[in-house]
Amino acid sequence: MAITKTPNQSKNKKSRLRRISDWLHLWLGIASGLIVLMLGITGCIYVFQKEITELIHRKAYFVEVPADAKTLPLSLLQANAEKALGNNKKISFISAYKSQERAWEFGTYKAGDPKAFWYFDSIDYYDLVLVNPYTGKVTLVADHKYEFFAVVKMIHWSLLINHPIGQQVIGWSTFIFVFLLISGMVMWWPKNLKKSNFDKSFKVKWKAKFKRINYDMHNVLGFYVMLICLMLALTGMVWSFQWFQNTVYVVASGSITPPKLVEVKSDSTKSIKAIPFDVAFDKAKEIFKNEDRIGMSPASGGTATIYASGYRGEETYWNYDVLQFDQYSGKLLHRTNQSEKNGGETVIGMNYDIHVGAILGLPGKIMAFFASLIAASLPVTGFIIWWGKGKKKKKSATA
Repeated sequence: MAITKTPNQSKNKKSRLRRISDWLHLWLGIASGLIVLMLGITGCIYVFQKEITELIHRKAYFVEVPADAKTLPLSLLQANAEKALGNNKKISFISAYKSQERAWEFGTYKAGDPKAFWYFDSIDYYDLVLVNPYTGKVTLVADHKYEFFAVVKMIHWSLLINHPIGQQVIGWSTFIFVFLLISGMVMWWPKNLKKSNFDKSFKVKWKAKFKRINYDMHNVLGFYVMLICLMLALTGMVWSFQWFQNTVYVVASGSITPPKLVEVKSDSTKSIKAIPFDVAFDKAKEIFKNEDRIGMSPASGGTATIYASGYRGEETYWNYDVLQFDQYSGKLLHRTNQSEKNGGETVIGMNYDIHVGAILGLPGKIMAFFASLIAASLPVTGFIIWWGKGKKKKKSATA
């Protein structure tokens, strides 16, 4: 006698591809769960690092604006910052803000042992000094090597490991997370949009038992943040894998040709009596009068140039023009505009701002925060679902 399948049996049977996808979703999720949990938690902590830091040190970051609001020469402010640092530390980067209420930032960085395994051994020092641009008074000296958010960032970046293995672990876990997002979407997809399926797929049943709430938090919340988490994961992979970054560049630029680099050099025979660094900064202020902040980098060698970057946005880094000045005369030698960059350069330049949500301002950071928080919860809720199914099978076997 032939055994025939009922309509329900045929309907509920999954294809081999779907069964493989579900199996991979389970075991890859378990394998990468701890790393994804860590990335989600550190990610949502770091999103608002600027706002939290400025709130804690408000008096250091924001100064009183005098009636004339005339800033002191940049070289004098730099000298005050270096004096506060001591130990012959030289300032290597400066942020001067258009907002009159903000203190200016002077930073210095020196690498440690390049072969060190841990992050803390790979940095000799990394300090930040805040200076009142009107009085020259130092308002804060911070050791960023051990600063809380700097450490959180490096845990997120490479598990505090300086060896390439750190970023490889992060990168491949992120790669797996991308697969989990896509396979999870396949598992979530409702077979039809009847009201019962609609409610199950788009709503969390908060009044149900813990098991059902946990299931809904994994499926429903995962669906709502899927696209944002996918964007966060892909931008993270740009830093982890050079091949992925190259692929993004080629796709966005439509070319395999790398960006053209223009090399200019300072001329030591063209020295002037004025301080060239101040001359360069004054010219940069004239050119970047509409930009939100100016980043200055002193020359670091005999023929090196002074760099000035004009950023459009107080917190974002992708939209800027670059000026290069002769370190001996303060003469403008070259300018690179944002509008001249190809699509690949622009997209790669946007990577950090997209990853932290800053590219959309406060709304984008809020979205990145909640997406990271929910992403951190997915390994936990997923593990509870798997554990619950295992206990259910044991009970069935006992019965």
